[in-house]
Amino acid sequence: MGAAYFYHLTRRPLEAALPMLLERSLAAGWRVAVRGRDRGQLVALDTALWTGDEESFLPHGLSGGPHDADQPILLTDTPDLPNNAVCVMSVDGAEVGPEEVKTLERVCVLFDGHDPDAMQTARRQWKALSDVGCAAQYWSEESGRWEKKAESAGR
Repeated sequence: MGAAYFYHLTRRPLEAALPMLLERSLAAGWRVAVRGRDRGQLVALDTALWTGDEESFLPHGLSGGPHDADQPILLTDTPDLPNNAVCVMSVDGAEVGPEEVKTLERVCVLFDGHDPDAMQTARRQWKALSDVGCAAQYWSEESGRWEKKAESAGR
């Protein structure tokens, strides 16, 4: 049974925070799906990952291509996991359900702390998941480094 980790972005934009989480996920041996709602944002993330630090290249692809199943990291705007991801990273308020939290290794919800709508969506997701017994952790970078601020143990 997995857990949902909520990452409250206040110091770095998504394009800077996401690669660190993806590196850790790949180091754990996980295949990852980065799930968004806005195809344009996913295209921008794809570009940012391709043009990022050469020494920490993250192998990935944008969904809809012939090699989706082969991608260690797949950027997608659908709930499907053609790359057999064991970790889903939700961006832009993309939905994650309790069944995913319970069956995947990890679900990460990244949200912009400067966007009231994103904060409200994350609060709603936290409540929905923790109310049905999913383990959840809330992490904030407000102090300049990631710190766990809250936890719901789940059942």
